[in-house]
Amino acid sequence: MTGFKIVIPARAASSRLPDKPLLHLAGEPMIAHVCRQALKADADEVVVATDDARIAEAARGAGVEAVLTCPSHTSGTERIEETARLKGWDDDTIVVNWQGDEPLLDPRLVNRLACDLDEHPDAMVATLAAPASETEIFNPNAVKVVMDQAGYALYFSRAPIPWHRESFATDRPDLAAACYWRHIGVYAYRVGLLHRYVHWPPAPLEQAEALEQLRILWHGERIVVLSVEHAPEPGVDTREDLERVDHVLRQRQG
Repeated sequence: MTGFKIVIPARAASSRLPDKPLLHLAGEPMIAHVCRQALKADADEVVVATDDARIAEAARGAGVEAVLTCPSHTSGTERIEETARLKGWDDDTIVVNWQGDEPLLDPRLVNRLACDLDEHPDAMVATLAAPASETEIFNPNAVKVVMDQAGYALYFSRAPIPWHRESFATDRPDLAAACYWRHIGVYAYRVGLLHRYVHWPPAPLEQAEALEQLRILWHGERIVVLSVEHAPEPGVDTREDLERVDHVLRQRQG
C-alpha cells in the first residue's frame, strides 16, 4: 500500500491521571515511549497532536513532530482532524489514531490495520476486534461489535450482542452458541471522513451508548473490522495500569 500517517492525540487533562502523557514509565515520560513505539511502524509520518507545550516538547525530544491543537476539542478524533488540516493531507490519506496512553501497542498491528483500510476502498474507517471472554460479554465497559459476512460493522454496543435467545433463556447459557467479539478502540481513518465527522452533531445512538463510533454508522459510512486472535496489550487508564506498564517496560529494558 501507499504510505499512511500516524497521529498521536495527547492531552494533559485526565480525571483519573492528571498530566497522564507526562507521567514517567521506566524513567521517561509516557509520551516518549509511545512516540518511539509508533516510529517502529511503517507510517511515512508520525505526529503528536496536543494542546500542551510540555507534551509537545517531550514528543520532539523523542524524535517525533508535534503540533499544538485547539484546547477546546472534546475528542482525539477532533484533534486528529485539525492535524490533518494543518498538515494539508488530502482526503484519501489514511491516518491511524495511536492513542497517547498506548506505549505497548504493537506497530505490526497498526500496519495491518492501515493495510486493511487500504484494501477496502468502500470503507472510511477500519478498527479491531478480538474474541470476547465470558466476563466481557456481560461487562458494559467492554464494547461488543457485530459484523456482516464481509467483516463490516453492523453495530457496536455495551450490551451483550448478539442476544442468543434460546441459550440466554437458561441458567447456564452456551456462550459458544454465538460468536462474540470485543471491540478494540484502535482506528484508521480516511482524512475525508474526518472532515465530515467533525461537522456532524452527536447521533442519538451515540449518546445512548456513549460510543463515538456510532456517529459514523448513523451517517451511513462503513467501518471494516479487522479480527485478531488476541487483544493488544491494554493502555494506561489507572494508577494500577501505570504500574503494570512500567514493570513491562523495565523488563524489556533488561
